[in-house]
Amino acid sequence: MKTVLVTGGAGEIGSAICKQFAENGFSVIATYNSNSTKAEKLLDELSQLPVTNNQSTNHSIFHAPTTDAQKVNDLKAFVTEKYGKLDVLVNNAGITTPVPHDDLDGLTDEWIDKIMQTNFRGSFAMVRAMRDLLDKASYESKESSLVVNISSIAGIYGIGSNVAYCASKSAIDSMTRSLARALAPKIRVVSVSPGFVEGEYTKNFDPAYLQNQMDNTPLGRFAKGIDVANVVFSLATSMTFSTGNIITVDGGRLLK
Repeated sequence: MKTVLVTGGAGEIGSAICKQFAENGFSVIATYNSNSTKAEKLLDELSQLPVTNNQSTNHSIFHAPTTDAQKVNDLKAFVTEKYGKLDVLVNNAGITTPVPHDDLDGLTDEWIDKIMQTNFRGSFAMVRAMRDLLDKASYESKESSLVVNISSIAGIYGIGSNVAYCASKSAIDSMTRSLARALAPKIRVVSVSPGFVEGEYTKNFDPAYLQNQMDNTPLGRFAKGIDVANVVFSLATSMTFSTGNIITVDGGRLLK
């Protein structure tokens, strides 16, 4: 039985990733920060999905904000006891807030710290905590285990919800390259870097902003959670000679 841990698993991208793996016979551990109702709903949905080849799965949810060291340690103990190893870690949890890039006073020190602590430090903390479990999966399967960091083209392009968010995603991409070198060959590390992803929060954006994003996407639509999930799953199952890469899922946005 293969296992995948997805932080922020109940969100738009996270839930799509969880479902993709669950449908293909992986046992899914989805973490959440505050919305237990949404996490419980995801767990119920995972348990009802048809599974390829009728493989046995055992899904879980766990309250573990990535910035809470004790909760992360509790999560490691839980995964160790219930599953014994970890084949794939997906660092998907992240936060931001909209602040125009020229509004330097609007981006407060508090928000800068929160964004960097969750998006960058939280992702690193998860890799650090789960390394032994990833190593064990690699030893048992004779294949490299996998860490996928969900980044953003904001880290490449410098356009995003605020300056700190862009910086945090650049930091994630840099961490991906550093850890890919440091943890090979037992663990592969890859960034998956989406452009604008359509979701519930889309309604909060100005229609003119959305149209501008659409006009600047050569493939003529926004990404959906499943577009990101497909790439993450491919990295785990078929793109097994990739590490240290930054893989964009942006419909060609960077071409504009």
